[in-house]
Amino acid sequence: MSLKNPLNADKFYETERLIIRPMSLEDREFIFDLYNRPKFIEFIGNRGINTVADAENYIRNKFLPQFERLGFGNYLILTKDQNEKIGGVGIFEREGLDIVDIGFSFLDEFEGKGYAYEAASKVKSIGMDDFGLSKISAITSKNNFSSQKLIEKLGLKFQKYVTLPNEDEELMYYETE
Repeated sequence: MSLKNPLNADKFYETERLIIRPMSLEDREFIFDLYNRPKFIEFIGNRGINTVADAENYIRNKFLPQFERLGFGNYLILTKDQNEKIGGVGIFEREGLDIVDIGFSFLDEFEGKGYAYEAASKVKSIGMDDFGLSKISAITSKNNFSSQKLIEKLGLKFQKYVTLPNEDEELMYYETE
């Protein structure tokens, strides 16, 4: 996979209602909150983030190295009007997948407002237009119907069921065409 890398890991992006910027260590409290929400644990999994320090280490060890290596990764989503941290959307290298995958998670109180589609569409275009990705995949659990709907709205098509290394759950796998 050949990637353009304009080294814009510090770049901020905007949509009509949102600011999108790379996750940073200052987002540790937000990640601690988001990753411990019941829906996050149910649909994405328990990442073992039991303290704010764990969240900071997760950002340092999982998010930042990918930005340094590839120039893209997990982005924080903020509202323009209130500058509130509402979610995360990223393009991730994931063990067990040959194609980078787009993933998203939002605080419950910001679901159903179109923010996830607005942010994920922008992040998908960042990956494809700015970094030259030719394909993007997505995975989701079989019972996460809102995620499935969003993935399909982003133009990805269901391909098959997959199980990631060291995981038990069979996931739905989607890909751009």
